[in-house]
Amino acid sequence: MTNATYQVQGMTCGHCVNSVSTEISGIAGVSDVQVDLASGRVTVTSAAPLDPATVRAAVDEAGYDLVDA
Repeated sequence: MTNATYQVQGMTCGHCVNSVSTEISGIAGVSDVQVDLASGRVTVTSAAPLDPATVRAAVDEAGYDLVDA
């Protein structure tokens, strides 16, 4: 298992958290998504490291912005 933390910009409420969680959970190999709304941090647990472009696409699909590290 691999854990990775991403910074997502633009989330303001529970609906935002749900949207981001749902889209990232749809990525193959993802087993858990934890979102900290206050900080904008999203921690993803997956079977193997994820392609950052795949995560960015999921966050974009949810309507938010992935902040470059």
